[in-house]
Amino acid sequence: MDDILIFGSNLHVINDVKSFLCSNFEMKDLGVVDVILGIKLIKYHDGIVLTQSHYIEKLLRKFNYFDVKPVSTSFDSSIKLKKNIGESVSPLKYSQITGSLLHLSNFSRSDIAYVIGRLGRYTHNPDHLHWLTLERLFRYLKGTINYGIHYAYYHVVVKGFSDVNWIFDSDETKSTSGYVFTLTRGAVAWKSAKQTISRFTMEAEIIALDTTSSETGFLKNLLYDLPLLNKPIPPISMHCDSQVAIAKVTSKNFNEKRRHLRIRHKSIRNLITHCIISVDFIRFKSNLADPLTKGLTRQQVLESSREMGLKSIN
Repeated sequence: MDDILIFGSNLHVINDVKSFLCSNFEMKDLGVVDVILGIKLIKYHDGIVLTQSHYIEKLLRKFNYFDVKPVSTSFDSSIKLKKNIGESVSPLKYSQITGSLLHLSNFSRSDIAYVIGRLGRYTHNPDHLHWLTLERLFRYLKGTINYGIHYAYYHVVVKGFSDVNWIFDSDETKSTSGYVFTLTRGAVAWKSAKQTISRFTMEAEIIALDTTSSETGFLKNLLYDLPLLNKPIPPISMHCDSQVAIAKVTSKNFNEKRRHLRIRHKSIRNLITHCIISVDFIRFKSNLADPLTKGLTRQQVLESSREMGLKSIN
């Protein structure tokens, strides 16, 4: 069974497409979209909202966290998570919960992607501290259960943000990189993940920029298919808070002996040359990819969520 979403500006064309599909395949027309792939779509006068509040409520009840006291941040940055060398604490249930929350972080809640990425590293052998962090995440979700991504009907501009958090723990050998792209003031693509091993912060920044730039091809093709922007579409602006890394990737001369970095540099330079992207500096306080690489304060969480279009639907 497959779900399909048909949209367009001409109702007659939409009906013709539906008639053609129904005549060739066994289908059921569910009418105007309400929920698709577990995501609820709500229309407003000034835009649309994607939310999974119903899914969050289901998880809170299923795992007995519905009555918890809400907190304002999803992760306590003072806590240093490490590999458990002792006895494992309920690993099967831990894996079930993190897997369920991974679906949420991938589809509608970019604000918890970093925490889920961190917690997912310990599914084979979780300890008490990992469980406390997971329970805090549920408390954060309880307080933000009505959050959704708001997309406006105007301001059709694509922006990308790239960030990396250098190795922060003696247990770790890889940095965490993250990116987010926004369209009509709402996040449309994001990721938080471990990098390959890098020796220097500048190298880690270049790896992060290359990972971010790899998403722009898909976004550019999507924009060409949607009647949102005038053609030709201008380069997608990718923002980075490292001036050194920007200078490196925008320079034609890259004197680097390591082959993997030369490949990444060439890939980014190729996208710049063909006007797919531009790489621009942004101060770290304004970098929207920041919450995808580290824990933030209450005020930073509020500001970054708002800039990614995440806010209450009430």
